Amino acid sequence: MTLPETAMISAGNAELKSIQSILNAANFAAGKHAPQKRKGAAAEPYINHLIEVAHLVSSGLTEPDTNLIIAALLHDVIEDCDVTKDELTKRFGSDVANLVMEVTDDKSLPKRERKRLQVVNASKISARAQVIKLADKISNVRSISSSPPADWSLERQREYLEWAGQVVNNLSVPNPVLKAEFDNTYTRFNSERQDS
Repeated sequence: MTLPETAMISAGNAELKSIQSILNAANFAAGKHAPQKRKGAAAEPYINHLIEVAHLVSSGLTEPDTNLIIAALLHDVIEDCDVTKDELTKRFGSDVANLVMEVTDDKSLPKRERKRLQVVNASKISARAQVIKLADKISNVRSISSSPPADWSLERQREYLEWAGQVVNNLSVPNPVLKAEFDNTYTRFNSERQDS
């Protein structure tokens, strides 16, 4: 076998390993979030949100970053499921676990304080974690736009949109592709509700 052939096989194996790692994370997230539904009236499976966030993250990348996509799939497992940082580190490595921790709220704090801290800390998280944060906000605004929680008034929907905008606007290095998508989603949300 020639050196170029060996390099092609090695590159193919690395690509396969990357795909397997992403699917392993998707499977783990699906299992952990299995009983969870989105808050919207449609009550779609929560895994749909995680897949959308990972897809958005991948669409904003200019070069491969398997760990970032894995962290996007897992971004809510510590916050919403019985998973620890240590468990994530053992299963997916410290890079993934650290990214997830950067976007995880401290559920021991009151909701209002957690929301305030997201705005304050948006500029302090790493550029890679900001990609996840931005994708998460896009997904959430899309969900509220298409299937708001039944008990959310139009005013509450608008309050969420304004808060999400504050978080995104405080990101120090927002991904330009995802920032443009957030801005479009934000504008669409407002225009759809302008007459309401």
